[in-house]
Amino acid sequence: MITVLVVHQQSLQRLGLRMLLAARPGLTVVGETATEAEAIPLTERLRPDVVLMDGRGLGTGGIETVRRLARSTRVLLLSPTGQDTHASAALRAGAGGFVNPDVTPDQLTAAIHTVAVGDAVISPGLTRELIDTVRRQRPVPVAAPVPRLGALTERERDVLTAVASGSSNAEIAERLSIAPTTVKSHVSHILTKIGARTRVQAVIFAYETGLLHPAMTTQRQAMAPRASSSYDRVMSEAA
Repeated sequence: MITVLVVHQQSLQRLGLRMLLAARPGLTVVGETATEAEAIPLTERLRPDVVLMDGRGLGTGGIETVRRLARSTRVLLLSPTGQDTHASAALRAGAGGFVNPDVTPDQLTAAIHTVAVGDAVISPGLTRELIDTVRRQRPVPVAAPVPRLGALTERERDVLTAVASGSSNAEIAERLSIAPTTVKSHVSHILTKIGARTRVQAVIFAYETGLLHPAMTTQRQAMAPRASSSYDRVMSEAA
């Protein structure tokens, strides 16, 4: 059973989300609040698996809230694609991803399940925006030393490259001819070595260090379009 805390400033929206999620098998809403500030003590007390939070107009204070929440739980933000200028900052802070408020109940349920197990839910548009942001703000010279990247084994680099390309654990296992449990173990070791808490942060790390380049991602997506993002898989499976 996955437990959820709903954070939304509009009471009608909170009620609707609570009723919707309470009716879904495998989900339990353990609490709700209208403010980001109240979300932190509630999370500490209720220990939800996922915090479902309104991500529209997320400012500096909201980013810090995401950062604090992500230390102990998963965070899924409700935000229209392309309308939140703080999206990349929220992902860097540890958010597990974004879903559009217009998604269907099945799609929202699938997204919550995806984030709860530590995977990412990111739309293709947001992925492109994130890549562009990394390229503009954090250019990494080819010859620059990258200590944390150097800590990874060759197999771990292969796994991280696949994760950053949008592949699921099952797809990575098939590609590398290893067991899914082995992939999960590799991902866990990678996160520890690079100091990341989520797969999203691992994706950002892969681009910032130059392990993966936008051109490489475009080529991979052209070869396997259905593996372009976790969001694509979640939405197609829930449809």
